[in-house]
Amino acid sequence: MSEQTQEKYMLLFRGNEWQKNLSPEDMQKIAGQWMAWFNRLTGEGTALAGSPLEREGKVVSARNGKVVDGPFVESKETIGGYFLLRVKNLDEAVAIARECPGVPYGAVVEVRAVAEECPLIERAQAEPRSAAATA
Repeated sequence: MSEQTQEKYMLLFRGNEWQKNLSPEDMQKIAGQWMAWFNRLTGEGTALAGSPLEREGKVVSARNGKVVDGPFVESKETIGGYFLLRVKNLDEAVAIARECPGVPYGAVVEVRAVAEECPLIERAQAEPRSAAATA
């Protein structure tokens, strides 16, 4: 498959609570399956990168005109890690997400296409062109 026919997708692993009720043995087994899955995808050239994320962090947002630093988002919304994939399409990325060893235990995998460029930049560049076309 040529690189031109491939797109980049991210698998975002949401939540840090799915493994709470697992025994240490089950956690070790699933962690091994997770690493084998990632290593297979990397070896195939499908996974370009991937890492777990630390549990602690800060959220920066604007409230009432002020920038607020923290607190950390609820654990069900937390992104615990990611894989960056190069695949043919969304269906292929979703099929890979379904292979996640944590899914049967309640892990949630969000699949998102990686944009070629920021949509705000695209819009900013399109507006002068459309204004020139109507002038």
